Amino acid sequence: MPNNLLKRWHGYHVIALLIMSALFSFIITLYQWELGAAAFVLLLGVFYFTIKARSEFERDLSQYISTLSYRVNKAGEEAVTELPLGMLLYNENQVIQWVNPFLSKLAAADLQGQSLEKLSPELLEQVNENEKVIHLDLYGHTYRIQHNPNERLLYFFNVTEEQEYKLLYENDQTAIGFIYLDNYDEVTQGLEDQVRSRLLAHVTDTLNQWSRENDILIRRTASDRFIAIFNQGTLKDLEDSRFTLLDDIREKTAEEKVSLTLSIGIGSGEPSLRELGNLAQSSLDLALGRGGDQVAIKEKNGKVRFYGGKSNAVEKRTRVRARVISHAIRDFIKESDKVYIMGHKNPDMDSIGSAIGMLKIAETNGKDGYIIVDPEDMNQNVQKLLEEVEGYEDLWSSFMTPEEAREYATEETLLVVVDTHKPSLVVEEKLVDEVERTIVIDHHRRGEDFIAGTVLVYMEPYASSTAELVTELLEYQPANPRLGVFESTALLAGIIVDTKSFAIRTGARTFDAASYLRSRGADTVLVQKLLKEDLAEYVKRAKLVENAYIYTGGMAIAKGDPAASYNQVLIAQAADTLLTMNDVVASFVISKLKDGRVSISARSLGDVNVQLIMEKLDGGGHLTNAATQLEAETIEEVEEQLKTTIDEYFMGGDSS
Repeated sequence: MPNNLLKRWHGYHVIALLIMSALFSFIITLYQWELGAAAFVLLLGVFYFTIKARSEFERDLSQYISTLSYRVNKAGEEAVTELPLGMLLYNENQVIQWVNPFLSKLAAADLQGQSLEKLSPELLEQVNENEKVIHLDLYGHTYRIQHNPNERLLYFFNVTEEQEYKLLYENDQTAIGFIYLDNYDEVTQGLEDQVRSRLLAHVTDTLNQWSRENDILIRRTASDRFIAIFNQGTLKDLEDSRFTLLDDIREKTAEEKVSLTLSIGIGSGEPSLRELGNLAQSSLDLALGRGGDQVAIKEKNGKVRFYGGKSNAVEKRTRVRARVISHAIRDFIKESDKVYIMGHKNPDMDSIGSAIGMLKIAETNGKDGYIIVDPEDMNQNVQKLLEEVEGYEDLWSSFMTPEEAREYATEETLLVVVDTHKPSLVVEEKLVDEVERTIVIDHHRRGEDFIAGTVLVYMEPYASSTAELVTELLEYQPANPRLGVFESTALLAGIIVDTKSFAIRTGARTFDAASYLRSRGADTVLVQKLLKEDLAEYVKRAKLVENAYIYTGGMAIAKGDPAASYNQVLIAQAADTLLTMNDVVASFVISKLKDGRVSISARSLGDVNVQLIMEKLDGGGHLTNAATQLEAETIEEVEEQLKTTIDEYFMGGDSS
C-alpha cells in the first residue's frame, strides 16, 4: 500500500475512534457529571498518545520506504553494471549508443558509436529483419539474444553450457539400424562351400571393423541380416563420411568375382526402442524398394535421407516371388466386384501396355476390368495405340474416364495402380482415397511419396518395365490366360519403349518376357508402326539437341525455347539422343510443358545416379532414367537450380 494511502487509512480510523469516545463521554455526563469529566480527561490522554504514536509510525514507515527505495535502485544499478548479462542500446541507424560493462568487457573494445556490424554482421542482418530471438556465436560463446525492436534494446544471455548439454543429450540418443545383404541368396547360389564361406568372412570382417571404428554394437540375426545399435553422434559421423561401408563391401566382395551389395535401414529421433525398430524396418523396405545398395534413414517426423544407390538393382534369377504375387492378385480379384486399373498422368506405352495386361488377368478370373485414362492427357504415341484399341470393341469398352470411375466405384472395387507408386502422379488421385483396396505394381525405385493403405505391393526396380512384371504375372495365373495378338503387342511395346529397343536395363528375364509375348503372337511390325514419330516432332527434338552444352564432368544440358511447349515424350527422347554423344555420361533436357510447368528429363549410363539429382528437385525415377516437373519457374531459373544440384551431387558424394 502506498505511503499516503496508508496514512489516510490510519487517520480515518483514529478520527472515528475519537468521535465515538467523545459521544460516549457526553452521554455519561448527562447522567453523572463526575464520571463524564473523568472520561473527558481520559479521552484527552488517549488523543495525545494516539497522535504521538501516529507520528512515530509515520516517521518509521517513511524511513523504511526510503531505505527500501535506495536498496532497489542500487540493486537495479548493479544488475545493469555487474550481472553477467549483456545489454545494448542502438539508434535508428543501427549505431550502438550504449552497452553495459559486461558487454564492453566481452568485446574488449569500445563499442559505443560503432555500427552493430562491428559486433557481428549476422546480428545486424537479423536486427534489420526484426527477429525477436537471435542465436549467435560470439567471442567463443553461444548467446541467445532477446531483441526489443520498439526500444531498440538487446539482451545477451550466455547459453553455451545449455547448448553443450543439449548437444550431448541429442548425440547420446539411440539409433537402430537393420543391415541386409541385398542379393546374398542369388550370388551364393551355385558357389562352392569354401567360396561361400570366404565371401561371408569378407563381409563379416568388414562389418566388424566398421563397428569397432565407429563404436557400434552389431549382431548377426540371419545369414544375410544384421542389427546395429549406436547413438546419434555416431550416426552424424557416418553421414559425414557418406557411409563408405557400402563401397567397402562392394570392393571386398568383388575380390571373389561376385557383386554383393548392402542395404541399411536406420531409425532415429524416437525414444521408444520399439518405434525405432519400426522406423528401421520401414527404412530398410524403402532402401530395398529403391533397388538396394543404399542407406535410408527415417526420423519420427517422417523425414527420410538417402545415401548410396550407386549401382543398378540386381536382377533376381528366381521367379518364386512373381508366382506368389500372381496367385495373391488372383485372390484379391476374385473377392472384388470389379477391377479398376490406372497408370500415371500423361501415360506412356509401358503404362497403357501393363494396364491392358492387368485387364486380361481380371477377365481371366471372371471379373470385369476397366482401364482409367484421361483423353485430354495423351501423347502422340499413346494416342496411336488407343486408335488401334478402338478397332477391338470388347477391349475399347473397358476404357473409362476418371469421372465415370469415381461414379461407379463401390466398397468391393479393387484398384490396381501400374507403373507408378506416387499418389500425386496417378490419373485420378481422389480415386486412390475413395477405394479401400489398392494394389501397386511398379518397376521404379521407391520414393518417400507412396500410396498409403495398399493391400499388396509388387515393386521390382531390377525390372526393365512394368510390362515385364505384368507379363510374368500373366504366365503364373492358374487359369492360363490366352493372350490375343493385340494384347501381346501392347505389352511388348511397353518393354521396347522402356528398354530403348533392349539397349538399356535389360536382363535375362526381360528377354524371357519378350519371348513369351512373341510366342503369343506379338506383332513387332505393329510395334514399330506405333512408335513412328512425326517429322515435325523429329525436327523439334533435333533443335533441342542442337543447343546442348557440356556443363561439367560430361553432364550435357539442353534447353528448349522458352516461348514453346514440348510433350514429355519428346523431352525424354532428346535426353536419350544426347546420351549417345561422345564424352556425355549424363544428359538433362529442360523444357516447358503444355500445362506451364517446366520439366527436366535426365538420363545416364550408370556412372551418375540421375535419380538422386532429380529427387533433390522433387522428382524421381531410376539410377539411369529420371525426371521432374517444377511449378511456376522459368527455364533459366530451373537451369540454375539444376546446376546447383549437380554441383552438390559431385561435392557431397552420393547423398540425397
